[in-house]
Amino acid sequence: MATAKIQKTIARQQEKISEGQFYEAHQQLRVIASRYVKSENWDAAIDLLYGGALALLKAGQGGSGGDLGMFLIDVLGKGGKGVGVGEQSKLLTILRAFPQREPTKKRFVTEMINWSSRVGEHLLGDPELHHVAGSIFAEECEPYEAERHLALGTKDSPEQLAKCEYEWYTQDDSHTAALYAARAVFPYLLVGNLRSANKAHLIFTSRLSSGNKSVSVQEVSSKSSDMRVYPVLPLLNFLGLLLLAVQRGSSDLYKQLAKHYAPHVKEVGVWDDALNQIGEMYFGIRIPRQGNPLFDMMGSMMGFGGGSPKPKPKKAEVAPPPPADVD
Repeated sequence: MATAKIQKTIARQQEKISEGQFYEAHQQLRVIASRYVKSENWDAAIDLLYGGALALLKAGQGGSGGDLGMFLIDVLGKGGKGVGVGEQSKLLTILRAFPQREPTKKRFVTEMINWSSRVGEHLLGDPELHHVAGSIFAEECEPYEAERHLALGTKDSPEQLAKCEYEWYTQDDSHTAALYAARAVFPYLLVGNLRSANKAHLIFTSRLSSGNKSVSVQEVSSKSSDMRVYPVLPLLNFLGLLLLAVQRGSSDLYKQLAKHYAPHVKEVGVWDDALNQIGEMYFGIRIPRQGNPLFDMMGSMMGFGGGSPKPKPKKAEVAPPPPADVD
């Protein structure tokens, strides 16, 4: 908890902010925080920057508030602070205070995740921070940003990602459902999270069945599994069977699926890299590799870096598949 001295300092700057003196408050908060940093009074610097960032963000000053927020992250690193409940709470409270579409927010999130990966136990960043960031981007209709964070989030993230992809899909043609479902399924498979991949697939297809009555569906049950089959959406059937093959660890089933659905997959044109990685990860089907495998496969799906370029938003183009019997 901030000391009385820090609270008094924040209150004075809050008065300036309420009077519209945003620049002056921002600069003074920076100067005072820098003094605390110089004397290695980390807790005082953290409390001051936290209070100042919130005050500016609540006043709609995304740039200045974000700057203090990133200064706070820098101080957390210099002060040797780990990813504790208090640190998480401060950072997520600041994140939630950003105005929608504020450009500084994405940089703040990047800095926050990078800090957590350096000092925490998760190489790719703290799952709770990823989950909250991804959920916020999903609410703001930023699907690419939502994907990259929810894929590395918590057990609650698949529901948020599936809902995000389904809402995105509703802006497109009905026959493109599998393209959006894959964006909720592939990322989890590529980071070795089969449970979340199955959950995301189930939520997406449940929403599809209840929300789009023009898409016919059949329930198919066996002793070992149940699944929905879509007579005119073969690629959606492929995703369901792919998950089944991964669950069983059956390379023969995977090879049969790859062969049977090859024309449809080829028509999509953007699944090859992800499927090659899945084939190697789960079925031992080796592929030539260059660079960092994890970076490449995540980049291929979500635009992290390498791999295929990101598709344009709104439309995920593919020609309507021909009507078929149960695939």
